[in-house]
Amino acid sequence: MTLNERLWKTFNKALGQFQLIDEDDKILVGLSGGKDSLCLLEFLARRSKIHVPHFTVEALHVRMENIHYETDTTYLQSFCNSLGVPLHVITTSFDPSPRKTDSSKDNRSVELHSSLITHHSSLKEKPACFLCSWQRRKQLFNLAQELGCTKIALGHHQDDIIHTALMNLTFQGHFSTMPVKFRMRKMPLTIIRPLCLCQEADIRAYAELQGYEKQLKQCPYEHDTNRTTAADLFARMQQLNSEARYCIWRALEADKKLVEY
Repeated sequence: MTLNERLWKTFNKALGQFQLIDEDDKILVGLSGGKDSLCLLEFLARRSKIHVPHFTVEALHVRMENIHYETDTTYLQSFCNSLGVPLHVITTSFDPSPRKTDSSKDNRSVELHSSLITHHSSLKEKPACFLCSWQRRKQLFNLAQELGCTKIALGHHQDDIIHTALMNLTFQGHFSTMPVKFRMRKMPLTIIRPLCLCQEADIRAYAELQGYEKQLKQCPYEHDTNRTTAADLFARMQQLNSEARYCIWRALEADKKLVEY
């Protein structure tokens, strides 16, 4: 089985196993420009042409004007055009200085926060990486509702979900992660992560095979988080036990952490 075939089979297995797509869904993809979101968009666009179930796909790329990184929106537009997917580009900003969150946020914002489910979720001081992610998600949620979307698709793969579980265990003392499927209660939206069964190494190899263009300049905060530490920890665990990935995943499934309603 080729890499393309293996990834495609794994992607479709996730769609079926977690019932991620329903008839007449309108899905908004968060397109960062990285390998994961490009792969996700390509696969969803390809799957939409099968017509069962029938669904449509659009993409949103959010640019942060006060963060010194660069993405080639011309390439992203060309990429989307080749897939027949409408692309929306929004430019916004945020205050990168660590600050306390406003406890007066309404229930809608609180639920948006809970949908992120990362190791920062209960910190009083929010680092720049979290604030940037928060602002991007707000733009995603706002546009999704304006467009009448039913679902938002994010490009997190299995490694991301496992890393988050390890971060939550290590820094927060609870067993949780980013769910594969999360149905919002305050908004008629569901968050899905269709690459949840795909391994990062496979996506990286596929991106090189497909010739995905990389960002022109990386985000300065990209490695300034505990996620890198969790990735290193996971690599060590896999050295100790080659089945560590599947053991952690089975534990998340058994404890019903992968789907939230």
